[in-house]
Amino acid sequence: EDESSWYFLDTPDREHWTREQKWDLHVKIFEYIAYAHLLKGLVLSSGPDYDCVACWMPPGENMDDTLTLLRSGMWRLNYQLSPEGKTRFFSEFLPLLNDTKLQVLGPEVDADSWYLVYIGTRSTGRGKGYARKVIEHVTGQADREGRACYLESSHAVNRIIYGKMGFELQKNIYLQRAKKHVELDIMVRQPRVDEKMTEGA
Repeated sequence: EDESSWYFLDTPDREHWTREQKWDLHVKIFEYIAYAHLLKGLVLSSGPDYDCVACWMPPGENMDDTLTLLRSGMWRLNYQLSPEGKTRFFSEFLPLLNDTKLQVLGPEVDADSWYLVYIGTRSTGRGKGYARKVIEHVTGQADREGRACYLESSHAVNRIIYGKMGFELQKNIYLQRAKKHVELDIMVRQPRVDEKMTEGA
């Protein structure tokens, strides 16, 4: 399980909730995120049954504007998350991610980079190259445009997977309001120059 996804749900003030109740809200959160990216970003899928889905935010875009928050349903989290869950999501998680991205990339590159906000693969679709397809579709475009790609990951094994696709670890950050801190890898992929294009220039 992705610990960062459950960080807003496994809170002391929701200990009375069943796993099913938490799962239902977990699904809604990702529905909101996916819809926000359909509105402002790019949603890609691969596999015969949407086995892998990736949400990318293009350069110069974000989902923080009021209209997108309303249309996507993200505003509902103000009422659906517990008080502690809201604090973790709105006061800790989002500011930490935004500040870290700006600090790691710098203002100019931050505004001009591709951001892999979310990627998920069904258990039955793993090991089939679906994740690589939805990542390399954008990294290829980023290379042609001369842009960096940025992501956060909460799985140590993903560091190796992303590394094979050109992402490099920049630093680690931590969500610290739970008993067990959640570690996130911050990774960046710099644009690659096509040697054939360079030779032909």
